[in-house]
Amino acid sequence: MTERAGTFTYSPSVRLKKGWEFDAVFRTGRQQRGDLVRVYFVRRPEGPSRVGVAVGRKIACAAERSRGRRVLRESMRRLLPWVRDGLWIVVSLRERGLSEGADDVYADIARSMERAGLFRGEWSGADWRVDSPSERGSCLRGASPRERL
Repeated sequence: MTERAGTFTYSPSVRLKKGWEFDAVFRTGRQQRGDLVRVYFVRRPEGPSRVGVAVGRKIACAAERSRGRRVLRESMRRLLPWVRDGLWIVVSLRERGLSEGADDVYADIARSMERAGLFRGEWSGADWRVDSPSERGSCLRGASPRERL
């Protein structure tokens, strides 16, 4: 397992940042289409998996594209601990995905990645609440909002 297994971080070391990295995935990789997203991936023989997100300029204005990128980053942050090593993945939001909620986009990414076989064997399935405080064993579980203050 890698250093990030079991953690829900999205550090710079796991991101695709350079244009040539995105081009390599788009041009030489495989594609899995979902209703809301497209998942492009290419197998790399060395190192941990790296992830990039993309929202095309033609589908929305800048503010909507920014929201789309935030939703994609958050979804990938929650899925990254279960992704196999040695992959470069780019998740691209389709126009239909701009009007959907973050949990719907997350579920569509998870379905697409599962169909492509990108998860490790211990992946238990899509669960948007996997990283919520109540799931991490908070001592305030079950407390009313007033008791948490």
